[in-house]
Amino acid sequence: MTELRLGPVLRHVAWDGSGTATVWVEADGACTAEVRCADGASGSAPTFEVAGHHYALVLVEGLTPGTSTTYEVRLDGHGVWPRAPHGAEAPSATANGRVFPPSVIRTPSRDAGGARVAFGSCRWARPAKEGHDPIGPDALDTLALRLAAADEADRPDLLFLAGDQVYADETSKETQLWLASRRDLRRPPGTQVADYEEYTHLYDESWGDPEVRWLLSTVPSCMIFDDHDVIDDWNTSGSWLDEMRATDWWEERIVSGLMSYWVYQHLGNLSPEELDRDELYAAVREGTDPTAALRQFAARADRDRTTTRWSYRRDLGRTRLLVVDSRAARVLAEDGREMVDEEEARWVREQALDAPGSYDHLLLGTSLPWLLPPMIHDLESWDSVLCGGGRGPRWTRIGERLRRKADLEHWAAFPRSFGELADLVAEVGSGPEAPATVCVLSGDVHHAYIAEAAWPRERPGGEVGSRVVQLTCSPVHNSVPGYMKFTFRMGWSGVGRGLGRLLRLHGRLEHPPVAWDRTGGPWFGNQLMTLTLDGRHADLRLEQSRADRDGTASLVTVDERTLTR
Repeated sequence: MTELRLGPVLRHVAWDGSGTATVWVEADGACTAEVRCADGASGSAPTFEVAGHHYALVLVEGLTPGTSTTYEVRLDGHGVWPRAPHGAEAPSATANGRVFPPSVIRTPSRDAGGARVAFGSCRWARPAKEGHDPIGPDALDTLALRLAAADEADRPDLLFLAGDQVYADETSKETQLWLASRRDLRRPPGTQVADYEEYTHLYDESWGDPEVRWLLSTVPSCMIFDDHDVIDDWNTSGSWLDEMRATDWWEERIVSGLMSYWVYQHLGNLSPEELDRDELYAAVREGTDPTAALRQFAARADRDRTTTRWSYRRDLGRTRLLVVDSRAARVLAEDGREMVDEEEARWVREQALDAPGSYDHLLLGTSLPWLLPPMIHDLESWDSVLCGGGRGPRWTRIGERLRRKADLEHWAAFPRSFGELADLVAEVGSGPEAPATVCVLSGDVHHAYIAEAAWPRERPGGEVGSRVVQLTCSPVHNSVPGYMKFTFRMGWSGVGRGLGRLLRLHGRLEHPPVAWDRTGGPWFGNQLMTLTLDGRHADLRLEQSRADRDGTASLVTVDERTLTR
C-alpha cells in the first residue's frame, strides 16, 4: 500500500475567484494522489518520478470563494492524511503527541481587500530528538502551535519563506551519520550534501518536522532560494564560480540543488495557468524519462541563466507580491556585475508597473536585503570597486578575499542593480495611482530591522508618495555570533556612517540615489514578521519565539506599528 512520505503542502490558492488551489505531496511509490474537500471540491493527479522519488502537485477545483473547507489526501483511494493518532477512531493531524485541527483550504473572495502575510528566512532544521535546542525554539514550530489553538481567522493568508529553507552545507549530526552510511566523508564535499538523494533527505528532515508539516498543510506558502539552499556564497563572484566548477563534485551538487528546488519549492510557486504553460512540467509528467529531462533543465539553468526564471508574482487581492531571484539570475563578470540579468530586470519592471492603480501595496520579496546598515552598504559598494580593478591589481586581490570572507554580496555589492531597483521603486511610488506602501521583504542576515527610504522631493519623476520600507526578518531558526551583532549595530551608528564615508571616498563612489534610516531594530532571535494589509492600511508585527521556564515556547511581540502614513 502506497503511503505519504512528505506533505501535504498547500501552495497556490487563487484570489481571482476561480476557486482553485494546489497541494504538493511526495509518496513512497507510484500512485494517483487525490485531494478531497468536505465541500465537494476535489482534484487528482498521477505522481511523476524523479530519481526514484514520487511526487504530485494536485490541482483542486470547485472551491467556493470566501469559504474554508477541510480536506483529506488519498493515494490510490487509501486515506493517508490526516493521520489517526494511536487508539483514535477519527483521523487527525498529530505532532509529538499533540492533536492538530484538520487541514483546511481557505479560499479568499474575489473582492477581498485585505491580506495577512507572514515571512521570515533561514531555518535550520530543528534537532530530531526532543530536548534542549541550543539555538532556541523554532519560530515556525511555535507559530504552528499558536495557530492550532487559535481561531482559523487568525491564520496568515500566505507564508513567504525568503531563503535558506534547507542548509545543504551545514548538515545536522543526524544527517552526517546518514551521509557516512552512503559515502566516505573524508572526500569532498564531506559533510555537505552531494546529490539529489541527499537533498531529499534535507527536505525530509526539515518539512517532516511534525509541527511544520501541519502548518504547511493548512497555510498557503511560497518560497525563494538563497545561498545555503545550494552552498554558502553561491554565485558571489565570477572567480568563485570558476573555482567551484574546477572541482570534481560541484557539477552534481548544483544540478541536484536546482533539481530539488524545482520539485520541492518552485513548482508550488506557480499558478495553475503558469503550470499549464510550463514545458518542463509537461515533460516531467508525460515524458518517458522525467529525471533526465529535469537534469538537463538544471544543468542548462546553471550554465545559461537566461534559459529559466525563478522569479514570480502573486496578486493577493489588492496586494501584489513580486518575488525576485537574487541568486541564480546574477551576472558575475566584474566589468558588468548585476544582481539580475537584463532580461530578468525587464521582467521585474514589467510586473511592478503592470496595471497601475490595481494594487494598494507592493511587496518585493528578495532573499537579500536591499537597504543595509549604511556602513555595511558603503563597505560592499567600495569592495565592488576594488574587485572591479578600480584601485589597481593589488586592491583587486584584497577586495576578492574580503568579499568572500565577509559575505559582501548583497544589493549594495551590485551598485548598478541597487540603483535600478531604487529607480523602479521610486517610479512605482510616484503619481496619483501609487500604492500606499512598497515593502521590501528580505532575510539572510540573521537579525531583523526596519529601514525607511526617502528620495529628494525635486526628483525628475516627482515626489515619492508611497511609504517605502525595508523589512528584514531572519532567522526563523538559527543564530548569529556576537561579533556580527556588534557589526550590525555599529553599521547604523554615527561612527559607522563616518567609516562608510571614508570608504566611499577611497572608492570614488557617488552617493546612493536614495537615502534611508533605521526606524526599528536591530532585533536578534528566532522570529517572524507579519504584515496585515486592509485597503490602503498596513500594520506590521514582529514576534520572537521564546521559551518559558518550563520549556514551553511562545511567540512574543517585540514590535508592532502602522506603516501607512
